[in-house]
Amino acid sequence: MKFLDHLEEWLITFLIGTATVVTFVAVVHRYASGLAIPGLQDWLLSINLSWAQELTIILFVWMAKFGAAYGVRTGIHVGVDVLINRLSPQRRAKLILLGLLAGALFTGIVATLGGRFVWENGAHYAIFKLAGLSLDDVLEGPTTPDLEWPTWIVYSAIPLGSSLMCFRFLQVALGFWRTGELPHHDHGHVDGLEDAGPGAEFDGYALEDNLHPHDLRSAGAAQTGARADDGGRAK
Repeated sequence: MKFLDHLEEWLITFLIGTATVVTFVAVVHRYASGLAIPGLQDWLLSINLSWAQELTIILFVWMAKFGAAYGVRTGIHVGVDVLINRLSPQRRAKLILLGLLAGALFTGIVATLGGRFVWENGAHYAIFKLAGLSLDDVLEGPTTPDLEWPTWIVYSAIPLGSSLMCFRFLQVALGFWRTGELPHHDHGHVDGLEDAGPGAEFDGYALEDNLHPHDLRSAGAAQTGARADDGGRAK
């Protein structure tokens, strides 16, 4: 899974990086074109960047779909678990597993319907044409307004991203079923910054505020520690 994890991260980084560069260039071009500088203004006006906005939207759509799958894997999606945390560990485990499987089912349905839509929207035509098959009664499909790309390529983000998200839900569900642990992302940690002191580490599972996810393993460890303290005091 390491290769898939790195590929997912590289793809998201490339998409957001490209979108940032395209947006920056388009904004600079827009404002620089308004400067009455002989020669430079005419050259800038001759450059057509009307496609920049459309490309940026496409990049952000793809980034959102694959970023959602990344969020499932790393546990950064926002969830309301106030009621779940008040249940017993056994019931809480069942509800968490049910929620993960429901997420897998939903994203699997979206991926299936999205794949069918992409197939009928032009992928059918492109694949048959590439394979040299008959194109009778096969629709070519529309194209985007500015870039004139086949729309099925743009819409492919739906089945691809949803399929990866479905896989991540199943992956997390399997890991939770085996170990009782959920992916945890430390929102208070910033890469490149050292911890406040030796051994200092943020533990969101230890916060009793009903605002952070409670891990079953951590809860069990806390109960074990409490029993040990009671035993020590009894002695």
